[in-house]
Amino acid sequence: MPIPTALWRDLAWGLDPARLMHACGLPPDPWQASLLRSPASRILLLCCRQSGKSTTTACLALHQVLYIPQSLVLLLSPSLRQSAELFRKVMGVYRLLDATVPTEAESALRLELANGSRLVCLPGKEETIRGYSGVRLLIIDEAARVPDDLYFAVRPMLAVSGGRLVALSTPFGKRGWFFKEYTEGQNWERITITAHDCPRISPAFLEEERRSLPAMWFQSEYMCEFVDTTDQVFSYAHVQAALSAEVQPLF
Repeated sequence: MPIPTALWRDLAWGLDPARLMHACGLPPDPWQASLLRSPASRILLLCCRQSGKSTTTACLALHQVLYIPQSLVLLLSPSLRQSAELFRKVMGVYRLLDATVPTEAESALRLELANGSRLVCLPGKEETIRGYSGVRLLIIDEAARVPDDLYFAVRPMLAVSGGRLVALSTPFGKRGWFFKEYTEGQNWERITITAHDCPRISPAFLEEERRSLPAMWFQSEYMCEFVDTTDQVFSYAHVQAALSAEVQPLF
């Protein structure tokens, strides 16, 4: 007996998340396909604006809840509104597919599937997100703007489950956990995508932005450079130069 086409299709999506993204009418760029197929447990995405990083991670989240039963996927951003925006991208992709896993419950901030998987949006406050465990995938959007205490509070959610952590962002100055992890952290897969790497951003538009924006904003938003912010009294380089390991602390 021949295997139904729908079953072949579902098997192909399950084995290759990039095929799932393509099935939604969103042919992935090479870096997007590489990300979706990556087995890395810790991934940092340093990407320019409008590069497609949110859409790609939305497909990654959807693939997890569809094809790994009993998965808990959390979406975290600096604010609940931003988490909800990423959730809407996930739901947009879900509705484009003729998915074989039906919905059990759905709200503006939560999706529960018949296979026991859940997708939940988190508010950007450390004191209100505790209590989740067994997390299989944690996605941190606008990660450079997520406060350090919030990042430190969510990491233990992966301790027992051995779940994956994917953080995506444009730079936001030489500060915070995202900058530190990207420049000094270990055991991370790092992906950097500037505007030059995105085929949907034309050279003409990019040149217009370069002329119109302050250099700091252009280098940060489009070239993915960690630059000093305008409100800094001392530059990052000056602060680092003032530090010495030879000086013993007073206490």
